[in-house]
Amino acid sequence: MAVRQILNMGNPVLRQVARPLASAELASPGFALLLRDMVDTLHEYGGIGLAAPQVGESIRLAIIEIPGGPTRYGELDPMPLTVFVNPTIRVLDANTAGYWEGCLSVPGLRGFVERPQHVRIDYLNAAGESQSLELQGFSATVFQHEFDHLDGKLFVDRMTDMSLLSFEREFEEFQQATFIE
Repeated sequence: MAVRQILNMGNPVLRQVARPLASAELASPGFALLLRDMVDTLHEYGGIGLAAPQVGESIRLAIIEIPGGPTRYGELDPMPLTVFVNPTIRVLDANTAGYWEGCLSVPGLRGFVERPQHVRIDYLNAAGESQSLELQGFSATVFQHEFDHLDGKLFVDRMTDMSLLSFEREFEEFQQATFIE
C-alpha cells in the first residue's frame, strides 16, 4: 500500500481515453495493489473520488467514497467506498444544475460546471460483477466528474463561462456565499 502522486493538469495521461479492463485483469495482484494504492491516495488527499488516470494508470477504473452529512452542497447521502470498473453513464433526465467543482488534478482551482442531474451508471465491481446505480443531484455530478477522467476530460473542459473559474481562496472570499443555497 502506498500513496501515489496525483498527476496535475498538463500531464498528457490525463488527456488520454483510458482503455477498458479485461475481466482477467481484475483477479491480478497488480489490480489489487493499484486499488489499495488508490484508496490510500484518496484518503491522503481528502477527495471523494479518484480515477486511475489521475495516478498515471490509463485504465477505466475509479473509486468513490462520499462521507455524507451536511456539506456546502447540502445534505449528502453517504456512499461507502465503491469500485467502478469500465463504467458507463446514461443520462435519464437532461435537466442540469451547476456546482462549483474542484479536482485533485487541478489543485487550487474551482469552476462552476452544469451537468445533468439524473443518471444511470452501469459498471463492474472489483469482483467483475455487473452493477447499476441510479443517481440524482450532487451525487450524479460527482460520478460524471470522476468518469470524465476516463475519457481524458477535466472539469474545466465542461465549463461554459470561464469567468467562473477561480482560485480557491478567491472563491471562498468572493463567490462561495453567492452560490450556497
